[in-house]
Amino acid sequence: MDVPHQQAPVVQRLRFKYAKRGRLRFTSHRDFSRAFERALRRAQVPIAFSSGFSPHPRVSYANATPTGVSSEAEYLEIALNEVGNPEEIRANLDAALPIGLDLIEVVEAKTPDFALRLEASLWQLVLVGIDQDAAEGAIRALLVESEVIVERKTKDGNRRFDARGAISGLWVSKNGAENVPIAGDGPPSVILKAVVRNGSPSVRPDDLLAALRVVAGLAPTSPTLVTRLAQGPLNASGNVVDPFDPDRQ
Repeated sequence: MDVPHQQAPVVQRLRFKYAKRGRLRFTSHRDFSRAFERALRRAQVPIAFSSGFSPHPRVSYANATPTGVSSEAEYLEIALNEVGNPEEIRANLDAALPIGLDLIEVVEAKTPDFALRLEASLWQLVLVGIDQDAAEGAIRALLVESEVIVERKTKDGNRRFDARGAISGLWVSKNGAENVPIAGDGPPSVILKAVVRNGSPSVRPDDLLAALRVVAGLAPTSPTLVTRLAQGPLNASGNVVDPFDPDRQ
């Protein structure tokens, strides 16, 4: 009779903030998890494994971005069976990952319920073929509505839901973020910033664009470049703040 394998106990947990940049934004969540598990082996991280007949690395992911979306604020947590230096582990793992999948920061997990702190996301959307006046008019039209129903195609068929309720803030950015390509002699471009609550149903950037199309007919002429800039709790001012702060304290 097969006996479930017993693993060494967890003695340390580390939380990482990571980025998906450039062409690596097209990696799916499954692609990233495979790359990360390879990096764990290459960096010889003392990762803890689950018990049972089919042990697997103790890695937890939170709120992964859709495929094709860049991010500066993705999060994961690993469990270790040996105590290590967090920054040294981060550097070794980062070196073992492909360029474009970058581990930005690490903290030792000292608080529970980390995923619950990821209340909202700050998104950046670069709209090509849209000028500032049109964008601001569409935003005003959206924000005065109490509900905007959009439709998303899923594997189970088309799904209709309210996109407006999750939007905490939406505005035209006056200053473009670094490394964002803005057309020069080509069509006009505008950058939107949006604070959207993470919830169920999850309202994604393409749902936000669909809502702007519903209320104002706003339709960019090229695919929209989307980046998640931040993710974390919402403060009293409606800003997304650092979810690592409680662990640092």
